[in-house]
Amino acid sequence: MKFILGKKEKMIEFFSEDGRAVPVTAVLAGPVVVTRVLEKSKDGYDAVQVSMEGKKKVLKEFRIKPGEKSEVKIGDTIDVSVFAPGDKLAVSGISKGKGFQGVVKRHGFRGGPRTHGQKHSEREPGSIGGGLRTHIPKGMRMGGRMGSDRVTQKNLTVVSVDKENNLLLVKGALPGVRGTLVEIISR
Repeated sequence: MKFILGKKEKMIEFFSEDGRAVPVTAVLAGPVVVTRVLEKSKDGYDAVQVSMEGKKKVLKEFRIKPGEKSEVKIGDTIDVSVFAPGDKLAVSGISKGKGFQGVVKRHGFRGGPRTHGQKHSEREPGSIGGGLRTHIPKGMRMGGRMGSDRVTQKNLTVVSVDKENNLLLVKGALPGVRGTLVEIISR
């Protein structure tokens, strides 16, 4: 299992050897230092805790599958050279926050017609409760805060690895805005 922490930089075009343009996201990944190795016998689960230096010190844990032994030790440094072009990744991060949104944008409601007595209620949710109930049912889709959720994007592919600049080029889009901390895992 390969893993690293990174910072989402920007989206760019990468031209492959056959001349095709590939949309990629540049990630400034690592280096990270192993600060702790957790074992099932002592801690209750198997994991590796890593630290990334920057403006703030960031500590994250990466779980290891049961039975899989970790080769890393406390103090080891992990950088982008552990990845190779063609590796499949799962990238987790916090998605863009969109603030308070109505039901049309948040849940894909169609809204009401523009005619037949409508005046200012084209994007309203419609009926909420039944006639006999005096409460709103649990799970009712309504307007509210949208975004700022933890999202995992799976089956992404490594296109290029630049060890000198600690850059990892990943095909496709990653969650979050520029500067978002992302966790990158390859199994």
